[in-house]
Amino acid sequence: MTDTAVGSQTLLEVQGLKTYFPLTRGLVFQRKIGDIRAVDDVSFSIVRGQTLGLVGESGSGKTTIARTLVRLYKPTAGQIIFDGQNLASLEGEELRKVRQRIQMVFQDPYASLNPRFTIGSLIGEPMHIHGVAEGRDVHERVLELLRVVGLRPEYYDRYPHEFSGGQRQRIAVARALAINPDFIIADEPVSALDVSVRAQVLNLLQSLQRQFSLTYLFVSHDLSVVRHVADRIAVMYLGKIVEISDRDELYTAPQHPYTRALLSAVPIPSPQIEKQRKRIILSGDLPSPINIPKGCRFHTRCPMAQDICREVEPAFEAKEGREHYAACHFSERVAQLGTN
Repeated sequence: MTDTAVGSQTLLEVQGLKTYFPLTRGLVFQRKIGDIRAVDDVSFSIVRGQTLGLVGESGSGKTTIARTLVRLYKPTAGQIIFDGQNLASLEGEELRKVRQRIQMVFQDPYASLNPRFTIGSLIGEPMHIHGVAEGRDVHERVLELLRVVGLRPEYYDRYPHEFSGGQRQRIAVARALAINPDFIIADEPVSALDVSVRAQVLNLLQSLQRQFSLTYLFVSHDLSVVRHVADRIAVMYLGKIVEISDRDELYTAPQHPYTRALLSAVPIPSPQIEKQRKRIILSGDLPSPINIPKGCRFHTRCPMAQDICREVEPAFEAKEGREHYAACHFSERVAQLGTN
């Protein structure tokens, strides 16, 4: 079942998205022996001007979703409806035109910027590619973008290695804004930065969202970061979204045991409350996306698992609350336990 925050204000609607990578054997005559099910039947939607936070531990499929949405990976199945167009079926020039409206900020600002290009060239290149501006107009637009992201105009002729991680990520944000996108996918945009500059970059992203009416998909493994930027939050585990809800409701009344475990690791700025909280430690490691467990895919690590969890996959269905969905046989019991 799909999350239904859908209507005339919906910018992006993902339906039954699957991204599988073939597993082959043999050096010369390769034969397919299975699939890595990185994203396995995922549905969600994002309303214009809002931010959906996508969280989960490493290996859950978050980055694969992000890269599939911009068609760096081709989806195996499903639909990616962006402002009425299905990106999953577009190719060539049609896809290039839509990509002008969708940009991505990558996790590592040290790897995502070409060290051979000056900052002016890095930010201006998308304008040349998409024909947004030429000549003097490009130069003026780059200077304006540097100012917008809080950088000095004299940085125009410098190279990426001359900047700190926070400054490089600001440059990456400026590059994403260069062709006036409607939708920005931020893939762990602050995880590679020092704690001291994370808040600055997050505040910048929020300020730009208000200024340019941007819509975000914010990918992170850190629920404490997502809480500050997201309107809604989707929790992902082993290729599936297991819970999606309004931000405040997710933090106060989680309905999936995996969400509850993640929330137990989020620090609270109160020594008394923090001392009384019980940390939920999940046993074992994330199962392989090649060999996904039968039934609920979280049952191998779930402290509440029963026989039904090992045999029957729970439906992703509406729960009590505002557009609150979860895939758990015992969601009511999880809600009763809360976050304590």
